[in-house]
Amino acid sequence: MATTASRQLSQKELDIQMMLAAQVHLGTKNCDFQMERYVFKRRSDGIYIINLGKTWEKLQLAARVIAAIENPQDIIVQSARPYGQRAVLKFAQYTGAHALAGRHTPGTFTNQLQTSFSEPRLLILTDPRTDHQPIIEAALGNIPTIAFCDTDSPMRYVDVGIPANNKGKHSIGCLFWLLARMVLQMRGLILPGQKWDVMVDLFFYREPEETKEEEEVDVAPALDYVPEYSAPEYSAPGGDWGEQAPLAPVAPATSAEYFAPPPAAPVSGGWDDAAVAPPPAAVAINTNTDGIAPTGWD
Repeated sequence: MATTASRQLSQKELDIQMMLAAQVHLGTKNCDFQMERYVFKRRSDGIYIINLGKTWEKLQLAARVIAAIENPQDIIVQSARPYGQRAVLKFAQYTGAHALAGRHTPGTFTNQLQTSFSEPRLLILTDPRTDHQPIIEAALGNIPTIAFCDTDSPMRYVDVGIPANNKGKHSIGCLFWLLARMVLQMRGLILPGQKWDVMVDLFFYREPEETKEEEEVDVAPALDYVPEYSAPEYSAPGGDWGEQAPLAPVAPATSAEYFAPPPAAPVSGGWDDAAVAPPPAAVAINTNTDGIAPTGWD
């Protein structure tokens, strides 16, 4: 009885399974005439299916082109779409290329007066339709271009077109991960049968809400214990705060002391000292009205 042993999948088959899981094979409802050679079939809903075998072969070709350049800094990998910016930065980190994530400044490859002017030996793009400006400038400067092309992408001025889905965040991350691993294998940094220890999740686009939630989780939790310290005790001179200090006994004042006039301040005669007026003399009031002459007002 013949026993069928489970056959170990090759590296190409594992890569194709990963591309299927990332939906690299899904195209659009439109197809460019230069992309017809990479289409496997068309679904009933009008979506074109890309042949992943040809996609893997084009990834190998692009990796050979990248590995043939001695200085990795002469390679510019660029993406204007948000879904490809994280993948572009990670690809540049692991391969040593120069990343341009975000909007392309016109004249970067043609205007020598710009501070950001550069003359790369190779240009890698995510979407030929979105990144049309750097493709035109690279064509004017005779710079070879590698691009991920969907079924409806224009192929003009593209030297190496990799047929793939360039609209999904998982698809773009998976393609850049595969391309970076192939480049490192051809440079001899990774053995052909060795598994790359970098996860493909690092190349995926992340929503700002996801990063904000993780930052909130990473915040240190509140202390659930009472710190072992206490404020120093302060005692008032009279004891507790509610108690008053005993007052010294005061002798009662006599009537002579109470009605005695205040002592007069001495006059020094200076300009700053005010003279103290003497107390007014008592005026005698005559209460006898018999000898008063008439005034004539009556």
